[in-house]
Amino acid sequence: MQVLLVTKSDDNESVPLVAGALRARGADPVRLDTDRFPTEVKLALTCSRDAEATHLIIDGRTIDLADVGSVWWRRLNVAGRLPPSVPAPLRAPSVLESQASLYGALQSHRGRFIDRPTTIRAAEVKARQMQEARKLGLDVPRTLTTNDADAVRAFAKDIPQGLIVKMLSSFAVHEDGLEKVVFTNEVSASDLGDLSGLHLCPMTFQEKLEKQVELRATVVGNRVFVAAVDSQASERARLDWRRDGRALVKSWKPVELPKDVEAKLVALVAGFGLTYSAADFILTPDGRCVFLESNPAGEWFWLQLYAGLPIADALADALVS
Repeated sequence: MQVLLVTKSDDNESVPLVAGALRARGADPVRLDTDRFPTEVKLALTCSRDAEATHLIIDGRTIDLADVGSVWWRRLNVAGRLPPSVPAPLRAPSVLESQASLYGALQSHRGRFIDRPTTIRAAEVKARQMQEARKLGLDVPRTLTTNDADAVRAFAKDIPQGLIVKMLSSFAVHEDGLEKVVFTNEVSASDLGDLSGLHLCPMTFQEKLEKQVELRATVVGNRVFVAAVDSQASERARLDWRRDGRALVKSWKPVELPKDVEAKLVALVAGFGLTYSAADFILTPDGRCVFLESNPAGEWFWLQLYAGLPIADALADALVS
């Protein structure tokens, strides 16, 4: 059985981990580095009244998508490695056409996906995640997304322990060739006094929760793999563990969710039509297990390497089942 791994050349250890687990199960993993299209990978998609076919040529090997049993959708990164000889006005349109062509060819595959990209996109909507989580009975933080300064001040009056603020997207500012990621931050009294720029860009405000540990719960079908990190051990990571993620990466330890929380999380992921997702929780000192968000196609490799969670095996089982 062939399994197509949709990824990119500089992807992390998760790809060889899953590829090795697939080989151990007798499957044939085929790696598609999407950033090598269209200059190094070739595509032929045909459709007529009588037939249809999709072929990829990767490193001289022809792959018939009809022979591909399942697709692991990791990352699509058609950047278009175009030679300098391509005129500047043609470069952006060429990349856009390459993206549309490869996405269309893969999306039209009739086999199994973990997970289909249209399903991933729908499940990434954070507002709907919170709504569905609340309906299922998961504990969620009081949250406000707004560009209205008066709404923020009214919200803050009801939350004496204070607020944090974050972005719904992977918000970053690029300056002098550097990517400056916007992490979660605490809202100070002076911040509340000057929200004059909020009307230019909405932000998401939440009640500030005390943390015992932070949890990452990785769902693969009905299986849930959970690890915890003591983000409070690092001053930089107290509000957002990612701010000191490199220093904490080997500190994650395997734990378990309460059974009722685990069941609700599995139902949340399945309700979006997903097989896979990685969810973030806060465990408070008084024992609340608070859902923050779910990340379809979210990262997990460090949890296998350092916490020993067999996520690659679970993904391989799902891909060959």
